[in-house]
Amino acid sequence: MQQVQQYYTPCHASDNSNFNDCSNSGTEVSLKTQNDKFFTMDSFPATDCAIYDADPSVSVSSNRSPFSPQCSQSNMFEQRRSYENTSGSPVSLCSGVDDSNGKKHELRELNNNLLRPESDSNDSCSCSLNGVVSKHFSLTRQNQVLDVASRLDLKELLVACAEAVDEADTSTAEVLMNVLEKRVSVSGEPMQRLSAYMLEGLRARLLSSGSNIYKKLKCNEPTSSELLSYMQVLYHITPYFKFAYMSANVVISEAMKNENRIHIIDFQIAQGSQWMFLIHYLARRPGGPPFLRITGVDDSQSAHARGGGLQLVGERLASIAKSSGVPFEFHNAALSGCMVKLENLRVRHGESLAVNFPYMLHHMPDESVSTMNHRDRLLRLVKSLSPKIVALVEQEMNTNTAPFLPRFRETLDYHKAMFESVDVTRPRNDMQRIRSEEHCIARDVVNLIACEGADRVERHEVFGKWRSRLLMAGFTPCPLSPSVAETIKVMLKEYSSNFRLAKSQGALYIGWNNRALATSSAWQLPHSLPLGS
Repeated sequence: MQQVQQYYTPCHASDNSNFNDCSNSGTEVSLKTQNDKFFTMDSFPATDCAIYDADPSVSVSSNRSPFSPQCSQSNMFEQRRSYENTSGSPVSLCSGVDDSNGKKHELRELNNNLLRPESDSNDSCSCSLNGVVSKHFSLTRQNQVLDVASRLDLKELLVACAEAVDEADTSTAEVLMNVLEKRVSVSGEPMQRLSAYMLEGLRARLLSSGSNIYKKLKCNEPTSSELLSYMQVLYHITPYFKFAYMSANVVISEAMKNENRIHIIDFQIAQGSQWMFLIHYLARRPGGPPFLRITGVDDSQSAHARGGGLQLVGERLASIAKSSGVPFEFHNAALSGCMVKLENLRVRHGESLAVNFPYMLHHMPDESVSTMNHRDRLLRLVKSLSPKIVALVEQEMNTNTAPFLPRFRETLDYHKAMFESVDVTRPRNDMQRIRSEEHCIARDVVNLIACEGADRVERHEVFGKWRSRLLMAGFTPCPLSPSVAETIKVMLKEYSSNFRLAKSQGALYIGWNNRALATSSAWQLPHSLPLGS
């Protein structure tokens, strides 16, 4: 346990109160401690997929969810539709909508009937009565749609509305949106809250104003201090950011345990709080701390949340390093990942290089968006730097090249689990939680639903696809040591027992109940040694 705790330094252990996103900053966050033993502490089972809160003898095939080892009639898992090359992704998800009652089929059939020309619906009407017939037909159609909609739950209603939007059936979509408007609430149950934001995305898409709506949302951001406080709330009440920071820190610290000069390139440095923990760890290294240099790549959203440029991050990290006795240098690379070139990274001879991709690569457009293909270009650029280790953390979603309806269902299924995981931490009328969801999650939901082409910046891929990209770029998977999972287990004891941890195909998965939400993996060049060797 002592080995695990050295990677997990709670925020209150820091003596640097100026480090904004790891301090309370006036935001009271109350976390429920999980007293019961959440995970089995056995070593990893010798199976393709290890489930840490289940019987370690259970083996899971590579095309099933690592959180659901068996399929039953009441909870049948289907293989994920392959709109992209998932390359053996281990995660397969439940169908987003239960079709067993036939309600969705009934509405689709109703739409098909009502889309026929008016002359087909009433051949006996004379031309002089066309206006009356048209009005009567419109009212009949509306009543029929309302009748079916009254028997649909929120999830079914959202999917039915998305189908109408996809078919450009404006009249049906508007009727369903009016029904949805009365049933959603940003302070209601998780599905009600998510539906409120998905409804806005559908409205924007129907009006062909998705890009404008998304840009308006970005322009109407709260002040820097407000946005930072909302991000802090999510940081504390959910484990997703800590999962990324801690797993990557263990991977990097183990790879660099014998190095005296370390250079870390962080392609999404944000507030830089991840490296505060690593600096404290390096300060305790036997024989003295190494020299540490960090290159931070920035974007405008992070700069807005900080209330200033990357120099703020550099100053804070330098202060922590000085007080900890760690020789330190910070390099400011204030540009987006699409603009990064070799000369921006200032790689020096004699420094051992680590690269960090925390929830960042899915924002890089690939070959389906632009011939520049910045997603693969960036991976090839990193490979040319000969890094000793690359840490990759990404959301487990399949939205990159999926058509609208499959993407809508995936967005619905994924964020339903996320909203449920947030729901257990704060009261539903808590304004900080409401604002955090509105400004930190809803914008991504709207972008996924309403935008297309270059305007759609949320382009997630499942781990199998990331694995293929990294292999094609010249990397090889680096097996994660047991310390990575042990560190996350300790952290997850602060949260609900509904959070799950699993290992499959060399990656560590975190999920809510049966839904995988994020993965962490490590990569190296073929000539590198495995972690811990």
